[in-house]
Amino acid sequence: MDQHEILLKLENIEKRFPGVVALKSISLEVRAGEVQVLLGENGAGKSTLMKILAGEHAPTGGEIVVGGRKVSALTPTLATELGIGLVHQELSLVPALSVAENILIGRMPRNAFGRINWGKAYEDARRALEALGVSIDPTAEVRTLEVAEQQLIEITRVLERGPRILLLDEPTSALSDNERSRLFDVIRRLKQRGHGIIYISHHLSEIPMIADRVTVLRDGLVVETLPADEADEATVIRLMVGRRLEEQFPKETVELGAPVLAVENLASGRTLKDLSFTLRRGEILGIYGLMGAGQAEIANALFGLQAVKTGSIEVGGKRADFRHSSDAIAAGLGLISRDRRQSLVPMQPVGPNLSLSWLSGKSLLSRLDLTREREEGSRYISDLRIRPASTTHKLFFFSGGNQQKVILARWMSSGARILIFDEPTRGIDVGAKAEVFAVMSRLVSEGASILMISSELNELIGMADRVLVMRSGRLSAELPREEISQQNLLRYAS
Repeated sequence: MDQHEILLKLENIEKRFPGVVALKSISLEVRAGEVQVLLGENGAGKSTLMKILAGEHAPTGGEIVVGGRKVSALTPTLATELGIGLVHQELSLVPALSVAENILIGRMPRNAFGRINWGKAYEDARRALEALGVSIDPTAEVRTLEVAEQQLIEITRVLERGPRILLLDEPTSALSDNERSRLFDVIRRLKQRGHGIIYISHHLSEIPMIADRVTVLRDGLVVETLPADEADEATVIRLMVGRRLEEQFPKETVELGAPVLAVENLASGRTLKDLSFTLRRGEILGIYGLMGAGQAEIANALFGLQAVKTGSIEVGGKRADFRHSSDAIAAGLGLISRDRRQSLVPMQPVGPNLSLSWLSGKSLLSRLDLTREREEGSRYISDLRIRPASTTHKLFFFSGGNQQKVILARWMSSGARILIFDEPTRGIDVGAKAEVFAVMSRLVSEGASILMISSELNELIGMADRVLVMRSGRLSAELPREEISQQNLLRYAS
């Protein structure tokens, strides 16, 4: 393997969408046997660049050279033929199909009569999963699996095709530390075989673990490419946001009020059993657990999206029986889910996405309040620094972090006083995270209450007043703020 062989070279790549310039003269190269980490704030152009390389978007200008072959634009078929594979930030699986069908989609093995050989398909899928150190039933329907399991299947599907150039867009955003370590082991093996890898991440701690070089984008431009050993956190943040980020966790001291939400002996779904807690006015209550501990089912159970088997929920001292999400919204609850796609209408602009929460309690014959949509859309675009700052652009063209801000704006606009943040910073950059945390602090200072379900230890340490630790579907510990530490969280979760 020639360590200096250039597998991929981009020269002056540009991309324009209606009213938006996403990429401006991007030039970079990827060498054999290297991991190049691509960093930037949400909206910097990272995902757009990956979609161009995967043939999903055509560039407006520039040239792409893959293995010495010049192309002005790629198609998905040509990208695959040239050995390019993309793991998307947003999952692109088919929920109604099995794990094996998703991994081998378009390439299912067939027998001599042209019929699908299901036994071989399940065995091939099982081997592909085992190569990543994953044990998932290949016959299971994808929609029955947790988000982290789906992300592992997405990664497996791309790796199974054996790409020479691997594009990883936030591959660890829903993975546990153990799963991330297994993925990094696979990446290191691919490096040794001469593969070139572009790795997008918002986890700056991953740079020394996996990177050879780091390229930073800002506003559609390459700001700098530097060796990984020079990419310390302070330098990277300054390059990403154009300024020093003084305060990542702007936690304010808020006097806590009376209980606003009380849960007793709650059981729901496959793993959640006998959960009891209270949430007070002005409080940020964190919930932490390893994958499969039950914390992933709490949000759906509280928001009427999943049946409650046993137990009770009280809101403001009154018994609540949420059979539908509209019941929870009417009671003053709001949910920021871990999968943005479940919460957005991507082919609509900001205004209609805000008004979804207002319409939940109205009849089908009610008139739309278009004036309110426009006014509140403009207000929250300004307040939350949503980019692009447009009330007419479809959310499909917004970055993941800006889409997350739109969901947050929806519940602020609805007047919800109990907010469930389920992995609120999944897939958003360090600057956007600080903005989300600042909004959280503002909300609780104004009397709202937040249930913060997160797998990010430092975020819980930085923002939570208390943390409930889950293990095997049950509460294993309740930690006051002064006892919240990585050691305690991991000890009680393991």
